[in-house]
Amino acid sequence: MLIELNQLKKDYHIGLETVHALRNLDLKIGKSEYVAIMGPSGSGKSTLMNILGCLDTPTEGEYLLNGKQVSTMDDNQLAEIRNKEIGFVFQTFNLLPRATALHNVELPLIYNGTPAAQRKEMAELALERVGLKDRMKHKPNELSGGQRQRVAIARALVNNPSIILADEPTGNLDTRTGDEIMEIFESIHDEGNTVIMVTHEEYIAEHSDRIIRLRDGIIERDEAA
Repeated sequence: MLIELNQLKKDYHIGLETVHALRNLDLKIGKSEYVAIMGPSGSGKSTLMNILGCLDTPTEGEYLLNGKQVSTMDDNQLAEIRNKEIGFVFQTFNLLPRATALHNVELPLIYNGTPAAQRKEMAELALERVGLKDRMKHKPNELSGGQRQRVAIARALVNNPSIILADEPTGNLDTRTGDEIMEIFESIHDEGNTVIMVTHEEYIAEHSDRIIRLRDGIIERDEAA
């Protein structure tokens, strides 16, 4: 099993109030699954995504990733897991504005110490994979929104991670461009990658194989798309 959550809880303390963002959550996600996470505002979907991405830790419970107990890891260990095991795609792209597409994609490889020549080759292959072979030297302001999201996807793929985590990846795009981005995610999944996507759009979730619906920090429904 790629991901296993057991009795996972996440509480936030705001003044004297305690917010129960996740409540005794049990969840299993296997290798090569394509999963959408949905729910209204405040349902816990962003909290769940942050924990799955090792950006946050649970208050209680277990999170096992590839058999490793990550819920008790320290910040340095979590950073290493994020770099090696997880590729992130965000709604706002999160690209360096003064860097070329190629350099943006190289960033995770710089952080993990990949030699320069190998780094460049891996980044070029990732950009080719998303159809941007002819845009490698362009900076974000020279690219369309859809092309910027393709760069972000290439950056997420470059390390060959266990999981691609996508947070509202079409939220800043028009419908036609969003459909093109979803085709890329489908091809990524078809190649064997695990894709986990947070979305509030039903038609985007329907691209997945499985939809997990959250409400008030619990799984309300877990169903085939």
